[in-house]
Amino acid sequence: MSAHSPDVAQGVHAPRAAPVARTILAAILGVLVAAGCFPGRTESTTLGTIGAGTAQLKVGLGFIPSVQFAPFYLADQAGYYSEAGLEAVFQNENDPNLITLVGQGAVDVGVADGTSVISAVAQGIPVRYVTTVYAQSPNVVFAKASSGIRQPADLRGRKVGTPFRGGSGWVMLQALLRSADLDIEDIDVVEFSDFGQRVAVERGVVDAATGFINNEPVQMERSGVPVSVLRVDAITPLPGPGLITGEQTLKGKRDALRAFVKATLRAMAEVAADPQKGLEATFARVPELASDRAGQLAVLEATVATWQSDYTRANGLGAIDEAAWTESVAFMKSLPGGLVARDVTVDQLVSEELLGD
Repeated sequence: MSAHSPDVAQGVHAPRAAPVARTILAAILGVLVAAGCFPGRTESTTLGTIGAGTAQLKVGLGFIPSVQFAPFYLADQAGYYSEAGLEAVFQNENDPNLITLVGQGAVDVGVADGTSVISAVAQGIPVRYVTTVYAQSPNVVFAKASSGIRQPADLRGRKVGTPFRGGSGWVMLQALLRSADLDIEDIDVVEFSDFGQRVAVERGVVDAATGFINNEPVQMERSGVPVSVLRVDAITPLPGPGLITGEQTLKGKRDALRAFVKATLRAMAEVAADPQKGLEATFARVPELASDRAGQLAVLEATVATWQSDYTRANGLGAIDEAAWTESVAFMKSLPGGLVARDVTVDQLVSEELLGD
């Protein structure tokens, strides 16, 4: 789900996987892309006649439509939004723009990476993270299994590819390194501004790279290349993408937003139980993706696996682990580069008032 901190489109050359890769990056990272470089797209849902009293919500899902947004497509097509008295208007927008638009109230609710939200609120953008979508961070370091890289300490002295020195992937990489008493100077960072780090790993140009659990590892495994993956969750629980809304929108449209969250979580649970439902809903919305059913299903299954954690299994799908957010804020404040421009508290970042009945 945007995929994720959204940024720029990924330039990985892979058959039918490129749109998904671009979307994941467009929904997860936090690159500051110049406004206007990627014009947003808006499409109204097909809900038939909208009756009196129906609340319209503008919903930002990341730059490119993809299978990772299957719950939203399913909730729309199954009538869950209309049953709740809602008309959802899906808008595709890159993450930095999306967070700004949500803060301004131009978009009512959207999917954005938690680390991007921390940085944005610290800069004074009035948004709140209101529902967890990715309960496990999708950001990973991946390498060929034959590389011998099995744990963060194995990165010492290695060439590690990354699109840029910023965003949620950069935060994740530093967390992994710190867990092994390493820092950026202990590895050889190679930047791939075209987001071609997966190809670089496959060709041996770099030993490992930052990426997303539902992107590069999926593509490599499907092409027959065994993969080793390093995940950050057990080290620093960086908040993954989730639903955000503006502070004023939260006050003015609370009931509509609560209904939207409930309908979306209902669809998430159905997709988790039966990914084929999400797949068909995606193909109905984005027909061109149906040319690679097996590949799209692999991406969706990898995405679904990130929706639950021990915390959400105990507290419900969509629950927000405030203790983990506190830990993440402290970690980000300790990093160089001013990612957290001023002190922020979890109460300024998240709100659970839309969860539950």
